[in-house]
Amino acid sequence: MVFQWARFVVTSLICAALSLAGAPSAVAAELRIGLAADVTSLDPQFLNVAPNDNIAWQIFDALVHVDANARLIPGLAVSWRPVHPTTWEFKLRRGVKFHDGSDFTAADVVFSLDRPATLAASPGPFTGFVKAIVAKKIIDPWTIQLKTAAPYAMLPYDLDSIFIVSKKAAAGASTEDFDSGKAAIGTGPYKLVRFARGDRIELARNDSYWGWQNDGKTAPWNKVTLRILPEDTARISALLAGDVDAIENIPTADLTRLKANPKFRLEQKVSWRTMFLSMDQYRDHPPHVSDKSGKPLAQNPFKDARVRLAISKAINRKAIVERVMEGYAIAAGNLVSPPVFGYVAALKPEIYDPQAAKQLLAEAGYPNGFALTLDAPNDRYINGEQLAQALAQMLARVGIQTKVETMPSSVYFAKARAGKFSFALLGWGSFSGDLALRALLATPNADNGYGAWNWGHYSNPKVDALLKQDFATLDDNKREALARAAATLALKDTPVILLYHQLASWAMKKGIAYTPRTDEYTFARDFRPR
Repeated sequence: MVFQWARFVVTSLICAALSLAGAPSAVAAELRIGLAADVTSLDPQFLNVAPNDNIAWQIFDALVHVDANARLIPGLAVSWRPVHPTTWEFKLRRGVKFHDGSDFTAADVVFSLDRPATLAASPGPFTGFVKAIVAKKIIDPWTIQLKTAAPYAMLPYDLDSIFIVSKKAAAGASTEDFDSGKAAIGTGPYKLVRFARGDRIELARNDSYWGWQNDGKTAPWNKVTLRILPEDTARISALLAGDVDAIENIPTADLTRLKANPKFRLEQKVSWRTMFLSMDQYRDHPPHVSDKSGKPLAQNPFKDARVRLAISKAINRKAIVERVMEGYAIAAGNLVSPPVFGYVAALKPEIYDPQAAKQLLAEAGYPNGFALTLDAPNDRYINGEQLAQALAQMLARVGIQTKVETMPSSVYFAKARAGKFSFALLGWGSFSGDLALRALLATPNADNGYGAWNWGHYSNPKVDALLKQDFATLDDNKREALARAAATLALKDTPVILLYHQLASWAMKKGIAYTPRTDEYTFARDFRPR
């Protein structure tokens, strides 16, 4: 598949004259980056959320990587192919060393594929990425075959999400052992020096990293410090004061002001992240949903497709894009952004129509509306709190009294996984539409890993059947047709409220360059002195 993404680079203006924006000395070789979200664990297989995964990519590796445009490329595996309809063979990269000097072999791969199932306490498990594998066979130290119960086209994609840990270092290790550094032994470009929770992560260059030699580039940073700066003002201030060299997730107001200051540069790219609202569609009495006097409703309103559609029609996406996101987003009618594999051009953003929304609510038995709580993280998404408040105001105009509750992402995702929310904000990015459907809208099933992030428990057996057929299809054209059919069928039900696809952004001192990524990750290895 081919991904073509808009990319633009602009240089810019931020209020005061500063003298700290020159290129870092190649001799000093230290890079300081301000991150926009908290990191809850360095165990690369414990909690599958982007901030944790972003750190894992600095220290660990996967068999399969993706490039800046989200295309699959070799990682610890140099090649892969189906040798049988139900068997994939992966050829491993030779000569790779873990940070402790031990050799990377197929035994580490088998251990890493088995380990997610042992982490029963995971609030965001990686098990869905290995559920399809029913057998593993080591052919030699650099060749492994993975067998699936049925033909499965998505295995290489899934294995981009499974970080390879050292069997020697991680056998019997706890998540705390990774956080302390004892078990955080990877093959990635940097070694862990220190994890100061809520403050920073300090890394040292791995001089033997295979990627430095593979891409023919030098590794300019001897030391990397990743500062945890979830508050937008603190992150911007750190850049302006020279306390960090680069930051991610630029608030839209500052993007506008950053456009002309010659001391800084800005990198942006259309993200694969789609923002949407999840609705509880499985409990008779979901929490924090009531009539306007606070009394329980006779039934769950989200189970009625008319109510879900009414909520969607009550949202003015054009206003959100223009005012909340200040133009740095695209209204969404799909789970994935264009032109991701499986994107359906015929699916358009829902038309804003508050009168139709009121009529649908009346038809569903809620002529006076009802009350709910919208839960959202306050440190995860660009302008997340402003978005939640804007949505609450729009819903109030059609009679849905909406209270906004925001919290740190470390608390938010744990509560979400525990079923504490009924109406909640989520952002999701994926290589393809069928993978997004599997995670977000397939019927939750622990046995096959479907619906791992389907908070609302939407279920449509016809969608599940199309996905099963899709994943068994090795022909990409046929698979994409099935993915589009599944998306079209599911989204007719308004199972989630689609909002927009966002733009990813990074700001840095003028003397530094960064290759922006569709997946929004901030990789220290991709920052270079100009």
